[in-house]
Amino acid sequence: MDNRISRATAYLEQCRQQIDEELELCISRHSASQRLQDTMRYCVLGGGKRVRPALCLAAARAMGVDDNVALIPACALELIHAYSLVHDDLPAMDDDDLRRGRPTAHIAFDEASAILAGDALQTLAFALLSEAPTLSDRQRVAMVAELARSSGHQGMVGGQAIDLESVGQLLDVEQLETMHRHKTGALIVASVRLGALTAEKVTEHQLTSLTRYASALGLAFQVQDDLLDIEGDTQVIGKRQGSDAAKAKPTYPALLGVDGARQHLARLLQEALDALADFGPEADTLRAMADYVVARSH
Repeated sequence: MDNRISRATAYLEQCRQQIDEELELCISRHSASQRLQDTMRYCVLGGGKRVRPALCLAAARAMGVDDNVALIPACALELIHAYSLVHDDLPAMDDDDLRRGRPTAHIAFDEASAILAGDALQTLAFALLSEAPTLSDRQRVAMVAELARSSGHQGMVGGQAIDLESVGQLLDVEQLETMHRHKTGALIVASVRLGALTAEKVTEHQLTSLTRYASALGLAFQVQDDLLDIEGDTQVIGKRQGSDAAKAKPTYPALLGVDGARQHLARLLQEALDALADFGPEADTLRAMADYVVARSH
């Protein structure tokens, strides 16, 4: 497992460089407002692990597709993720002042700039996908639909709404899982599915297996996030340690205990790896990413 984690860490760094270079190009194109452009750049290029775009590229690899073909979909995913963080951090929602080890966008700039930057990042994601030169018209339409579903009211935004409604409430594990399958899991599933859809031909069985992998990984990501909120170091995780507990947010450790949450995390990891049983070495990067997600310290 340690070898796979090292491999995943090196792979993430490689992906980060690829993705950041492309994102810089995309954001640096003409903008009506220099301040808006500066805020967008701050939100997207100020750190982050690039897990979602890395999963997209890894899924493309599993389907035998070159990284360059999947680069634009990977960037679109990171733009959606970045926009969601900017809006989640706003005073009207989670009211956080630290993100990725730096002041959140509305602190570094102002609330209006943060809202507009989030709006612009979201629309840029769909603009990039709709014009991706490495994809066919059929692929572009399929990916736009996939990303819209996963990031909207049926997915990520719906999960954030449940999260806000659940503060201070006693949720059971099933309700908590429903929330996180939407808030965190939906975009992780979309990351893997968009990577798979870069292939000219993908079978229903392959897509189902990769979706199962991503679904388990999405929940595992959140369980580890919840554990890091209790045990992590603010300087390492890049946000306030204990912020979820301070806001009375429902978490896996709160419901299952720390040991129970760790056991659940191990089950989810095995579920993700089992879903890749029909894939050969071409899916080893996805396997390494699963190990990384459950062992990360930030």
